[in-house]
Amino acid sequence: MEAKEVFKKVRKIEIKTRGLSNQIFSGHYHSSFKGKGMAFSEVREYIYGDDIRNIDWNVTARFHHPYVKVFEEERELTVMLLIDVSGSNEFGTRVQLKEEQMTEIAAVLAFSAIQNNDKVGVIFFSDKIEKFIPPKKGSLHILRIIRELIDFKPSSQRTNISEALRYLTNALKKRCTSFLISDFIDKGFEDALKIARNKHDIVALKIYDHRESELPPVGMVKLYDKETGQKKWVDTSSAKVRQEYKDWWVEHEKYIQTVFLKSGVDSANIRTDQDYVKPLVSLFKKREARF
Repeated sequence: MEAKEVFKKVRKIEIKTRGLSNQIFSGHYHSSFKGKGMAFSEVREYIYGDDIRNIDWNVTARFHHPYVKVFEEERELTVMLLIDVSGSNEFGTRVQLKEEQMTEIAAVLAFSAIQNNDKVGVIFFSDKIEKFIPPKKGSLHILRIIRELIDFKPSSQRTNISEALRYLTNALKKRCTSFLISDFIDKGFEDALKIARNKHDIVALKIYDHRESELPPVGMVKLYDKETGQKKWVDTSSAKVRQEYKDWWVEHEKYIQTVFLKSGVDSANIRTDQDYVKPLVSLFKKREARF
């Protein structure tokens, strides 16, 4: 893609997602994702009723009068966006592709984060780590992330969610909030998710196209698996074939939701032909209610 075209796309996404972040998400984001704990603010003279565990003995000895440490909530977060860039996301039958939906959602989250004075970083993954952008603050950093999302070309088409989660666990030493954005057409990542969840706050956003849930009866069609490169003729006029595919989808969806539930991970399902505002706001409100 030429630089001029990339710039136009970046600008278009910036205008749309920054507006959504300002009008809708910033307040919900602020109250849904808490800081890392309590940070030291100052010392002041002891007042009757103060917790004696907060007495600063060094200052007390210096002034021969009890002083206590004052703490305040540490609001700043580190936010990591784990973006699935595998081949299956180059699919969409209405409105936009899954990868385009992911780009917009990642941009909204990034702009919400910087409004909260948080750092934002990105991990692009396929069946390996394609690129790591370390967490930083600022609008220029967010625009770089959006540009990468639009123009990034992975070296592999396959998916390995476990690899991304293991990298997150090892690369980020301090606790962070991580948005795992994928179509989750993968299995076997339960253990890696549990380990990552014990260290970080993980939120899963499953992006899918309505045509992935069932096959339309349109006769013989040639299906292409972008991740494996395999092509296969399928008779979609067969009710048995369509039912088998639908059963697979329902079973896989049940598996994914069970993994999230057992791992204690908040999640939302977002369809490519539907507005992503409602499911994201619902997710944020659900988290707000727990705090």
